Amino acid sequence: MALNWNGGWNGGGTVTVPCTVDIEITPDSVHAWVDLEGVEVGPGDEVIIEDAPTSLPFGTQHFFHRTAIVVHAGPLERLRAQLAGYLELTELYEVGFSAGRPS
Repeated sequence: MALNWNGGWNGGGTVTVPCTVDIEITPDSVHAWVDLEGVEVGPGDEVIIEDAPTSLPFGTQHFFHRTAIVVHAGPLERLRAQLAGYLELTELYEVGFSAGRPS
């Protein structure tokens, strides 16, 4: 694992790690999962998969071993991401339900 620390308020560092990409496109499931080896990601972090597959035939599931670049967010970017997530969640609280149409 390579660690490149650029630190500061704007960035929290960059880590390059191996990863496994699981992509399934079948009638039962359509998903893409990435398992990063030894790195935790948090709010505001960015994950870039090098040489990521772009298309697969329907009805298949594939596993790929690739390299991922994880760009950790700095404290201000992490705070901004957490605040944005909280505000988007509170929009769900504004949805109301009624028994019928008002007259």
